[in-house]
Amino acid sequence: MHLQSIGAAETVTGSGHYLELGGLKLLIDCGLFQGNDEQEARNREPFPFEAAALDAVLLTHAHLDHVGRLPLLYRRGFRGPVYCTPPTAALVSTVLLDSARLQQDGYTRELKWARRTGHESQVQLPLYDEEDVHNTLALLRPQLEFGRELTLGQLKIRTERAGHILGSAFLTLTSGGERIVFSGDLGNRESGLQQDFTLPQEADAVLIETTYADRTHRPLDQTVQEFARALNQSVRLGGKILIPSFAIERTQVILYTLKRLMDSGEVPRIPVFLDSPMAARATNEYFEYGDELIPEVRDILRGGEDPFRPSTLHVVTSSQESQRLNRYDGSAIILAGNGMMTGGRIQHHLKHQLWKPSTSLVVVSYQSPSSLGGRIVEGAKEVRIMGEEIAVKAQVHTIGGFSAHADQDDLLAWLDATGKAKVWLVHGEVNVMETFLGVLSGRGREADIVPRGEAVDPLSTHFPGGRPPGLETGPVREMRAEAGE
Repeated sequence: MHLQSIGAAETVTGSGHYLELGGLKLLIDCGLFQGNDEQEARNREPFPFEAAALDAVLLTHAHLDHVGRLPLLYRRGFRGPVYCTPPTAALVSTVLLDSARLQQDGYTRELKWARRTGHESQVQLPLYDEEDVHNTLALLRPQLEFGRELTLGQLKIRTERAGHILGSAFLTLTSGGERIVFSGDLGNRESGLQQDFTLPQEADAVLIETTYADRTHRPLDQTVQEFARALNQSVRLGGKILIPSFAIERTQVILYTLKRLMDSGEVPRIPVFLDSPMAARATNEYFEYGDELIPEVRDILRGGEDPFRPSTLHVVTSSQESQRLNRYDGSAIILAGNGMMTGGRIQHHLKHQLWKPSTSLVVVSYQSPSSLGGRIVEGAKEVRIMGEEIAVKAQVHTIGGFSAHADQDDLLAWLDATGKAKVWLVHGEVNVMETFLGVLSGRGREADIVPRGEAVDPLSTHFPGGRPPGLETGPVREMRAEAGE
């Protein structure tokens, strides 16, 4: 068994894991790196394998940091099948087309600026375009079903519910008596929408995400109460209430919660603007695949009602309409992508509203320390947005507990079912993974951090203390935004 991570090794973004098993060359996820310039530069690095030689790609779910480099893989020669669940296939189309459009828009904007100074040759082309996306979508094979196996040659692939977002799965791969489990992203067992993850089988090795492996989430009922308090305080200020949100899962959770709070009278019925065409399209899939959701939401859908539509909701479609929100008087909630504020329409609203003391920024999504959102929640007095330095005078509320990611208790419960499997840690900040190493060691589990840029044998490779040579560590950085992507 040969494993090499092309992303989410020693970091929390860009998930992708190259595996040779059962005579096959596989890639589990192929995500985009998101964050600062250094992280995003890694998207242009060559893959450590021949794309055309891959036998297949397996997807765990449709978030951009798990699927965002698929069109680049196609551009570099891959033409094989991409296996996933049906909801993931539906969402991938929305995610990748949006990614291509944002890249083109960014390129056009940067080229315009660069021409003014004669540096247009320094502007990098987009990673891929819409034609690459459409060619990639033709490779999707939505043949993975929860609780069932797919056979590829000597390899059996079992798909189980991960409880993270719509269609999210963890994968158990078995060949020649060897079994390895890939967690993908596991869900919070107090999710406001998704059913709980199922438990895995005993295995020989397991790759597990560690986004929140060093903490436990606040209970959901307390999170909703905190959210209501933040909204009521913000309404009293009389300004805009900006909620940056990921288009898949987080937006739907927030809309569902807003509807409940407004219907019950716990927060006033102020206008709600959903300024994310991608989120609006993604929400449609929740009607198609509503059986995945918790019974309360599923029953509402079966009754023909829309649980994601507060009575004051207005869906913003055009960029012109989005810009007109700057002239809107009075309190209003603007829900826009993306969740880490690294792109999308939220940047436009931040640029025009962040410097106003009457504005409130309600952070409900995970913030990478190096991202724009991470800098704001850590107390930056000034940030650069769309080429301008903007003062941070808005009231900033960070709401923990809406996370779609498993916390430490969830991860340990899931891991217990894998028996004595060797544990490999991915998709987490280094300090978080080091904390989790200590927790696992205390429970008698053998665990290692997956190294960046180095192949390992998941069954036999071991590093002293579980730490790969050259692992960069630093002081623990407390994150005040505790909701996962």
